[in-house]
Amino acid sequence: MKTPAIAATVAACFALSGPAAAHEFKAGDLTIDHPSSRPTPPAARVGAGYVSIRNDGAEPDRLVGGSADVAGRFEIHASTVEDGVARMRRVEGGIVLEPGATIKLASGGSHIMLLDLKEPIVKGQSFDGTLVFERAGTVPVRFSVEGLGVATTSFSHEGH
Repeated sequence: MKTPAIAATVAACFALSGPAAAHEFKAGDLTIDHPSSRPTPPAARVGAGYVSIRNDGAEPDRLVGGSADVAGRFEIHASTVEDGVARMRRVEGGIVLEPGATIKLASGGSHIMLLDLKEPIVKGQSFDGTLVFERAGTVPVRFSVEGLGVATTSFSHEGH
C-alpha cells in the first residue's frame, strides 16, 4: 500500500521541479532559457549576463533592457571583431526577436553588461533580475552564477 503513495509523491516532486531544474522562464510566447552569469573578482565594477530567448508567437518582440539586483545599470552589448580588434558597443534600440526565432546572448557576441556592480558575483550563487520586452513587458528572472569554463570570453570588459 505504501509503494503507490511513495511513487505518486516522487512523481509529483519531479513534475514540480521540472521548470526549476530547467531554469526556464515563460512570458507569453517567449521562452527565456538559462539566464546565467560568471563570477567576478571582489573589486570588479562590471559583470556579464547570458541567456537564450525563443519567440514561439506570430508577432515579433524586442528585448529593450532589464535590471539585476547586483548592478546599478543593465545594458545590452554586442561584441564584434574589426580589423582583428575586439570591440564591444551598447546595442541601441534593443534586439528583435522574430517569430519562430531564438536569440542567444552569449560570450563573444551580444550579451548583457552588468555595470556599477554593488557586490561581487559569486560562483554557485544566483541573483534576481528582469528582462524588459516591448510586447511581453517586464519578466522576472533569476541568473545562476556558473564557473568560468561555462561561459568563457576572449573579450575584456575593462573600460566599461
